Amino acid sequence: MLTDPIADMITRIRNAVKAEHRHVEIPGSRVKKEITKILFEEGYIGNYTFEDDNKQGKILITLKYINDESPIHEIKRISKPSRRVYVGKKDIPLVTRGFGISLLSTPKGIMSDAEARKNGVGGELLLEVW
Repeated sequence: MLTDPIADMITRIRNAVKAEHRHVEIPGSRVKKEITKILFEEGYIGNYTFEDDNKQGKILITLKYINDESPIHEIKRISKPSRRVYVGKKDIPLVTRGFGISLLSTPKGIMSDAEARKNGVGGELLLEVW
């Protein structure tokens, strides 16, 4: 049993990028699907599909490489089960001076930092990508 499935997802992506793999498979969940969708929309991954296996399902991510370099230089978990990090709408941090993104779990769902600022909501700071 995993205590932090989001950290497991991030570690799988980080390891696949460092090993220059083209695909990574992750056990599915609603939160992980939303995170994957945002990473795709922001251009950090190439493509993704969801496979239903009559259990929790799988997320198949195709990693993106431009000139043999991944757009994901670092992906880091911020809020953990042992230490939750919450930010207000005015305190959402810029990641590497705006070149990266952070993902937040808000009352309106999981969204990127720019979308959270636009909607005027804060929440739990899940992860940062740059």
